[in-house]
Amino acid sequence: MATQYEISGTTAKGIAGSVERGVAEGELAPGVALPPVRRLADELGVSPGTVATAYKELRQRGIVVTRGRGGTVVAPAPAVASRRPPKVPAGLRDLAGGHPDPALLPALLPPSRLSPGARSHRSMPRLARLEEVVRDWLAADGIPAEHVTFAHGALDLIGRVLSVELLPGDAVAMEDPGYHHLLDLVAALGLRTVPVAVDDAGIRPEDLREALKAGVRAVVFSPRAQNPYGGCFSTDRRDALAEVLRAAPEVLVVENDHASEVSGAPLHTVTSAGPGRWVHVRTVSKFLGTDLRWAAAACDPVTLVRHDGRLLLTSGWVSHLLQETVHGLMTDEGTRALVARARETYALRRTALAGELSARGIASHAVSGMNLWVPVRDESAVVNGLRSYGWWVAAGARFRLASGPGVRITAAGLAPAQAARLASDFAVVLGESEATYGG
Repeated sequence: MATQYEISGTTAKGIAGSVERGVAEGELAPGVALPPVRRLADELGVSPGTVATAYKELRQRGIVVTRGRGGTVVAPAPAVASRRPPKVPAGLRDLAGGHPDPALLPALLPPSRLSPGARSHRSMPRLARLEEVVRDWLAADGIPAEHVTFAHGALDLIGRVLSVELLPGDAVAMEDPGYHHLLDLVAALGLRTVPVAVDDAGIRPEDLREALKAGVRAVVFSPRAQNPYGGCFSTDRRDALAEVLRAAPEVLVVENDHASEVSGAPLHTVTSAGPGRWVHVRTVSKFLGTDLRWAAAACDPVTLVRHDGRLLLTSGWVSHLLQETVHGLMTDEGTRALVARARETYALRRTALAGELSARGIASHAVSGMNLWVPVRDESAVVNGLRSYGWWVAAGARFRLASGPGVRITAAGLAPAQAARLASDFAVVLGESEATYGG
């Protein structure tokens, strides 16, 4: 109970402000219980309804949480740092980063046709010619592209949308296993994560239905190249998810098509099924260059207004130089041919490694994208074992919420001949792991 700090105030606003000051000054630490409503009301000489209103405001702002019989307590401080992977040890082949093969990325040359000088960026945040290209790009995959916007990468856009749509303490349904930076972003926004299992066809409808029953306000998923599992929506899975989501039109649907052009699989989008609130996000870093911090999105009109309103109040716009660079690459025939070659190459490398692992009795998941997810019993034993053979793969712990252990292997730069050696070493490591750790 909060015995070190005396809450004051005679109005709901004043009481809430007093609690918030205590939290900000460190007098009320995370997990400290606040007085019950009636007790604090008696101490302050106000009605229980006034205290209840103050506590409700504090809950909505994520400052406190209610734990049933445990009462109202100060909320845990949100995470602000990412669970970044450890540094790759010297001399090892890095298969943990999730990055594209540099040899399959175009050369980035800044545009020369933009002259220096003042331009009305706020009145025209998006270049019309790039916006037209984006509409055609999205519409070709059946995405309603009437309302589009840009951002500084997929995480930037998703974070902004969630921050304007949800309040701290709200719940978000997230893929499990899922992209670790997204999991950390949701926590940093003060939102609660509800894990939803995935399989080779993507997020599971029955688990999403349970998450909706639990009261999630948003759901974030990838329709293809799911990271790290590699799942890809089939038409049946898309239809099943759309049916589940139709029962919750108020829930914001965030479709993260992060690998799009090099995912190696067709897009079956739920946005075409008409969810009430939705946004489809695409970035180009996987096939045009990791330095191109740019993303495009199509969304419903309400989401567009809220996102762009917050964007104008912060960074204001995406650099026109960056937009010109993206436009030049997306409309260049040579770049398009290179992207097509990258798509075919990544699919070949991914399936080659999956085949080599399967030939040695090792199951993996790699339907689409650049990565493979390999279930294992002991992540540390496998990671350290492969390290002794010169390989560096990603332990699955930072991708998981409630799902089982595994390792993620990025096959984007791994030639088929190298895949055979990795699979052979993997089999040996698993054998050593079983002998040492009992499987």
